[in-house]
Amino acid sequence: MKESRHSVDTPTYTRQLRSGTGIDAHRHDDHQVVYAARGVLSVTTEAGTWIAPRTRAIWVPAGTVHEHYAHGDTQLHLLGIAVRYNPLELDRPAVLAVGPLLRELIIAYTHTPDDRSPERDRLHAVLLDQLRASPEMPLYLPTPVSALLRDLYGILRDDPADSRTLTELGRRIGASDRTLSRLFRSELGMTFPQWRTQLRLHHALILLADGIPVTTVAHQCGWSSASTFIDVFRRTFGHTPGTHLET
Repeated sequence: MKESRHSVDTPTYTRQLRSGTGIDAHRHDDHQVVYAARGVLSVTTEAGTWIAPRTRAIWVPAGTVHEHYAHGDTQLHLLGIAVRYNPLELDRPAVLAVGPLLRELIIAYTHTPDDRSPERDRLHAVLLDQLRASPEMPLYLPTPVSALLRDLYGILRDDPADSRTLTELGRRIGASDRTLSRLFRSELGMTFPQWRTQLRLHHALILLADGIPVTTVAHQCGWSSASTFIDVFRRTFGHTPGTHLET
């Protein structure tokens, strides 16, 4: 990812992004909360990709070089937070759960960016409280660094439904399953099954945003049945894949 040449203040505003469009790599002097009230949004840094439907938001700390990408027509809400505030106490990107109250707070706050009233100050304080209480969700697909894991990533990115075991995939790229398992833990901080599930969920969100039927998505992403996919999706996102794009 190519870094922008300068840092910019973090604005608070709403924006419509057409499917397949985005915002090029850049960084902000302040923190940012990125929320898609409609569609699915991904945020990518050199470390990996975070993806969020309407029940999730993405925390981007100040100074983080990142780019946005819309999957499906997306209503984007960008919430700038002064660097002196860090309600999450996080210095890395993260995906956060967005309940009904936090959702409405983000929408209301970003729709009135020029308001300087005492009421808006109180709204800002409540927003920080809600962010502070928002749990972090494990929806992060780290980018492999080593050549072996990059080769494996290329195979599964092109075909998430590939059901070969780590041993079988290792034969394909010339590495033992023990070597690959060690690399997954040391380099990506997760096991191969955990990482493959993340990759499949990310791909599933993209397909769903393009209007692909749930059953087709399940099979294209490697789940044995639609019911199994729906169960994993519901446990991860808190709702079924058939309703995740509803506003």
